[in-house]
Order: sequence, then C-alpha cells, then structure tokens
Amino acid sequence: MARHQLLDRIDQRIRLAGHNRLALLLFRLGGRQIFGVNVFKVQEVLLRPPLFTMLQLPPGFLGAADIRGRSVPVLDLARAIGQPSDVPANYLVVAEFNRSVQGFLVASVDRIVNIAVEDIQPPPEIGGEAHYLIGVTRYHDELIQLIDVESVLAEAMPIKQGELEVKPPASGIGREVLVVDDSRVARNQIRSVLDQLGLASTQLSDGRQALEHLRQLAASGQRPSERYAMVISDIEMPSMDGYTLTSEIRRDPQLRDLYVLLHTSLSGVFNQSMVEKVGADDFVPKYSQQELAERIVARISQISG
Repeated sequence: MARHQLLDRIDQRIRLAGHNRLALLLFRLGGRQIFGVNVFKVQEVLLRPPLFTMLQLPPGFLGAADIRGRSVPVLDLARAIGQPSDVPANYLVVAEFNRSVQGFLVASVDRIVNIAVEDIQPPPEIGGEAHYLIGVTRYHDELIQLIDVESVLAEAMPIKQGELEVKPPASGIGREVLVVDDSRVARNQIRSVLDQLGLASTQLSDGRQALEHLRQLAASGQRPSERYAMVISDIEMPSMDGYTLTSEIRRDPQLRDLYVLLHTSLSGVFNQSMVEKVGADDFVPKYSQQELAERIVARISQISG
C-alpha cells in the first residue's frame, strides 16, 4: 500500500472510535505472523530512514531518525519482543503515545482493517513473548496478534516511579478506585500511585468485565458510586473499549453517577472530543504519575468536601 493511501485511510478509520470498533495497522516482523497496532497511535509510515546515534538512548534502541526536524528514537520491534528475524526491517512506523513519539522498525506494512472489539480475545497464557500482547483476533481467517506497545517500551525505556509531590487525601472516606486497563504495565503504574496515596483499588482488565462487575454490584443492592470514588479506565481494550464503557455507564440509571476518568496512551484533538461526547468526567494522557495523582486527589477532595 502506498504511504499516502495508508495515511488517507488512517483519518477515515479513527472515526470508528466510540462505536466499539478498532482500526488496526497490520504489519509483519519477518515471518508469516501478522501483528497489529491501534491506528490511533500511528502518525505516519515511512521507508526506513538513516539512523544516527543518540548517547542517552537505552541499549534496546538502534538509534534515532530525523523525522521532519524532530529526533525520534527507533526500536527494532522484532528484537524487542524476542522474535529476531533475518528479513530486513524496511519500514518505520512512527507512533505517538504516553506523551512521546517513537519509531518501530518492521519488515513490511500490510493494510488497515476495521475489527469489532468484541471479536478481540485476550492473549493465551503461554508466557514468553505473549506478555507483549493485548489480544488476538482474526481477519479473513488469518490470526492477528495485537502488540502491547506500552509493555514493549516499559522494558526498553523503564519509567521511574518516584515519590509523589502531592499530599495524600484525607483518609476515611471508605471508597476504592476501580481501575480498568488491559495492560499489565499500566495497571501496575496506577496501583503504585494509588498505594502512595493510601487508596485501595479493584483492578480489572477490560471494559466488559468492568461493566458486568458494576451491574452485579447494583443488582446486589450496593450502589457502585458508594463503593468507588472513581473509575480510571483505559480507552483501547479488548471486548469493550473505554469509550463504550463510559457510554454504558452513563446510560444505566444505577451507574450514571459514577465519576469516570479516562487514562490512555492515545492523544490528540479527536480523542478529546470523544471523551466529551461519551460523558467522561476527566481525561489524563499516559503516563505522568504526578498529574494522575493530582487528578485523583482532586476527586477525593471533592467527595470529602
């Protein structure tokens, strides 16, 4: 697929967000296996540019590329997930998430496809490189493995968890925080912040699981908003995305008073408009533990006040 055609289709596909559908950029790392990444993360796809050395980069990075006057760190994705290949990595996928821009070298770029989120299944529990996956699906009878880019980067460029510069909220409000994120790395990051703030949490891995949990609480006679001070949810998840989860919460009379903060590696003006459209209370791009802590404390203080 020509680069300009690929980018034209990216703009069309991201409009599927919020309808529980996911647009995936498909690529190969040298073998027959097809991998995918959310198109929302992709800025552009280029033929492999020249790379230069940047001394401050962690060892896993091959170097950096000059992309429109900006130095972009470049990672060989096959090596990063433990699948080295003899096939040349001829394409650079430039992606933005977690407030930064990185490049991933891949062997070939296939196409963009539209997948129903409910058709994405959790990855098999087989260990090894499987922990780099957030889900698996099929397209035209071919298996597609969805890469958890956050986990890949967390190992290549670990985020340092320092002490928070935020005063913990007043104790004794008696409520937990519900965390919904399919990424193990993200859940651990959020848990670290909540632990430092002295807040208990329930951790779930997808939107459908969270919605069923909340409805079960309501059916048992417990008001979910009295148990949970807030819901912190990722947006891109298998089974049910965060946009749809928020919409379902707002539609349900027993859930609609829950406070929902969307916390995602996706960014951009379109994402902000979708956050407002589905009725989320707040939005924080990943990952700044300080900013996340500030928003949590603000919400807890609102309740305590």
